[in-house]
Amino acid sequence: MSLKIVLLGYMGSGKSVIARKLSEKLDVKCLDLDEIVELNENLSIESVFKNKGELYFRKLENKFFTELMNADEDFILSLGGGTPCYFDNHLLLKKEGVVAIYLKASIETLSTRLILDKEARPLISNLSTIEIKEFIAKHLFERSFYYHQAPNVIVVDSKSISQIVEEISSILA
Repeated sequence: MSLKIVLLGYMGSGKSVIARKLSEKLDVKCLDLDEIVELNENLSIESVFKNKGELYFRKLENKFFTELMNADEDFILSLGGGTPCYFDNHLLLKKEGVVAIYLKASIETLSTRLILDKEARPLISNLSTIEIKEFIAKHLFERSFYYHQAPNVIVVDSKSISQIVEEISSILA
């Protein structure tokens, strides 16, 4: 049976960075769902949102996520921040052979990280610092149920990438 390690959490929680480092450590293929959508659409996520809309994006995301979760291969997958919250994506986190890990970050940690990178984030690119904090707080509240479908939760606040990778490794041991 294949092993699928799925990292989920809010944008800015470190999913992509952690997935790459974990991939190096475990020598397992690393996939990023946003990158898969971008490659297949030949557009950035920002352009997909702007030109085709969020619903179109969520449908694509669901299609590729479902295909990956049904594939017979080992990988580490970082999801988009909203992926678990649409369609029945959260149910895929509970499939046999899946180790789903919620990288949980505080509003403070997320807002600090996202303010620095807001131009690359279509959902927050036009928000002020105060609006970003409110936006994150609202989203975390709305998404909490879906994020907590992951049987494993790692709080990432004030931790280095290597500390988080070690925590994930101990979950897998």
